[in-house]
Amino acid sequence: MMRALFAGVSGLRNHQTRMDVIGNNIANLNTIGFKSSRVTFKEAFAQLLEGASRPTSNLGGTNPMQVGTGMNVGSIDQLFTQGSLETTGQPLDLAIQGDAMFMLNNGQRIVYTRAGNFQLDADGRLIAPGSGFMVQGINADAFGNFTTTDAISNIQIRLNDKAPAQATDLITLAGNLDAGAAVGATHNMGITVYDSAGSPHQVQITFTNTGPGQWTWTADCATAPVTPAGSGAATFNANGSLATFTYPGGGAGLTLTPTAGAPFTVAINPGSINGINGLAGFSNPSNAVVNSQNGFQAGDLLSISVDNKGVITGFFSNGATRNLAQIALATFNNPGGLQRAGDSVFEESPNSGQGVIGFAGGTSRSTLTTGALESSNVDISQEFTAMIIAQRGFQANARVITTADEMLNELVNMRR
Repeated sequence: MMRALFAGVSGLRNHQTRMDVIGNNIANLNTIGFKSSRVTFKEAFAQLLEGASRPTSNLGGTNPMQVGTGMNVGSIDQLFTQGSLETTGQPLDLAIQGDAMFMLNNGQRIVYTRAGNFQLDADGRLIAPGSGFMVQGINADAFGNFTTTDAISNIQIRLNDKAPAQATDLITLAGNLDAGAAVGATHNMGITVYDSAGSPHQVQITFTNTGPGQWTWTADCATAPVTPAGSGAATFNANGSLATFTYPGGGAGLTLTPTAGAPFTVAINPGSINGINGLAGFSNPSNAVVNSQNGFQAGDLLSISVDNKGVITGFFSNGATRNLAQIALATFNNPGGLQRAGDSVFEESPNSGQGVIGFAGGTSRSTLTTGALESSNVDISQEFTAMIIAQRGFQANARVITTADEMLNELVNMRR
């Protein structure tokens, strides 16, 4: 009867453990990125009363006789199934679709989480706001480039960051130069270009008609003299398409030398030869313009966004965009072997293996959804069903203890 008592006690104790796990799952029903757990039971030690015997020529064999001594917790499994995604609209809210995890630095070591509700702190570091743990990834250089030698470190967005100026090295022409213009007729166009320091310079281009389908052109700038001196030429075919385009002196560009800056060379794109996708020479009024140039001044960082590969892009006041950082992800051979460490994070354990670092959409098969968070994967209907089963198991084991106690009481009372 003592065995029955001990078996009943083990049932009570371990069903209470199952209720503890169920209660924790339900408590975290609305915890971002929470992964639920489940309890499995296993049989405890079984006492051998009589061993098995072999069959003989006259008698058959007998089976062993054993009495179990209760049950134990077999495992508490962590279930890393995908949670549903909830749209938030916040640009730094990220949800992982796949089996990867975010990497965080808690000040002492790297930990892992599925909760992607991130923010920037006062120093521009990307953090988990509830704990202050810093998100890991790679930071781009001043020109927005990533290199294969970049080390995984804290992601930091410099809020006072600037996009460096870019000198103009190409301007593009488009429009018509009148094929019926009189000899000596002119057409002017202008554009603002920038040197390597971002200083603006106004360039004026003047086309002069020298005959049917033939024009010469010159470029002038008051703040940055243009070399080589002289004029270039543009000619057109009978159908109005561009035939030739040459530079002054027969070179391949114009050099502008600012009075207080470094010289820079600008090429002119007049369109395709024998095409009309740039300059054209039809019998229509001249309307040719310089429609674009690729230089810009330095700009201040205005806003950021994150794409589905975890690349953080900065948008600057000069219209430039530049990569700032990329969020790293880690994948484990056995995520169920990770150890919970509080604050919705996990730590590596001997049975989880080391995290394999990658990036969404590249070396990691997982992808990121911006402006969304992953909800808990707790199935409330399943948890309530498991709660009922655990409750009934607890009650049944309590009845075993009660019945064994009554039997012991009867045994004690036999002396009376």
